[in-house]
Amino acid sequence: MSEAARPATYRAVFGVAEFRALWLTAVLSRAGTQIARVALAVLAYQRTGSPAVTALVYALTLLPAIVGGSVLGGLADRYPRRTLLAVCALSRAALVALIAVPGIPLTVLCALVFLVQLIDSPARTAQMAMTPDILTGEAYSLGVAALTLTNQLIALVAFAAGGVLVAAVGPGGSLLVNAAAFALMAPVARWGLRHRPAARPGRPGGRRRPRAPEGGARRILASPPLRSLLALALLAGFHVVPESLAAPYAAELGLGSREVGLLMASIPLGTVAGVFLFTRFVPLPARLASLGPLAVAAGLPLVLSALLPGLVPALALWALSGLLSAYQVTANTEFTRLAPPERRGRLLGLAGSALTGAQGVGMILSGVLADHLGVSRTLAVAGAGGCLAGLLAAAGWRRARRAPEVHAPAPSGAAASG
Repeated sequence: MSEAARPATYRAVFGVAEFRALWLTAVLSRAGTQIARVALAVLAYQRTGSPAVTALVYALTLLPAIVGGSVLGGLADRYPRRTLLAVCALSRAALVALIAVPGIPLTVLCALVFLVQLIDSPARTAQMAMTPDILTGEAYSLGVAALTLTNQLIALVAFAAGGVLVAAVGPGGSLLVNAAAFALMAPVARWGLRHRPAARPGRPGGRRRPRAPEGGARRILASPPLRSLLALALLAGFHVVPESLAAPYAAELGLGSREVGLLMASIPLGTVAGVFLFTRFVPLPARLASLGPLAVAAGLPLVLSALLPGLVPALALWALSGLLSAYQVTANTEFTRLAPPERRGRLLGLAGSALTGAQGVGMILSGVLADHLGVSRTLAVAGAGGCLAGLLAAAGWRRARRAPEVHAPAPSGAAASG
């Protein structure tokens, strides 16, 4: 059997040396960010004793993604992506090292935290935009799934590991470990990834007029496949509600903090299982055809968890919601594949900002609604809303799948061997 005819496997994907390097940069970035969040929360509370200030500092690790993706995502098109990834890594390392300086003023700390997370946006966009340059066809789908699985697994263990690290070396020492992780990303990117020219460089010898972010938004809205895939992804604003309401839901049931951790872990556990099963055993055409039905079904367990209260039913049903929402990986993969290479960074940045914004709005609105309706009823509303919105998104995707570009083969120019 020829190399091209062999079915893609995770082993084959990790056999590509360049993908291993890209995967390692993602691991270092994700693990460092999660550890930093724990250290910053502890540091802020130690410095101020204020839960409000602690929450503000924590929010500063999330909010810049909304701005950074839409404004800075285009940098992944204007500059060589390997270079951009390395520069961002070194910049974040230097800024985090400054945050670790003892006695740094709180306002300066907050500004540095915002900058660190702002710089993360173009780096993450460059990582995503490079993946289809490294892997093609089914190997590309499995590569994106591997990155998603890795992120979910790190999310499961990094908070606990970060707590142990902070307890052992203090917040400042933990931040220095975080800075070292970012610094290590630069040589990994420099020596592990192949140089490729900028996808959309500025005009030689002249100034390039900045393009407004709305230009990328118009490109997405004008493309039925991109528009419908983004709509399917934005349903995460409904599916994230249980995570934000885990603590009040546990309190409503008379449970403690240990059960809160179990509830919060149930969704990523389900997602990990769903991503692995979905990408490993379901062929790509079937995955694309099932995006709509899965998007609708992912909200149903939230409705049932309101009708069947209790820890065990909630754990099972929230995990099932996470498993069904694993369709997001295929939606994101297809969006990246269909995005024009010369605009891929800008479009991915805009989509990432929209996704982060949808999740943030979902968390905020669910909290407000829970104050008036109670947690269980809010879960039911979120699940039902997700199903209804999913029906509209599924109908749009069903129509968009007829577009010629959806059925076009993946580009064959990227290297697929290590």
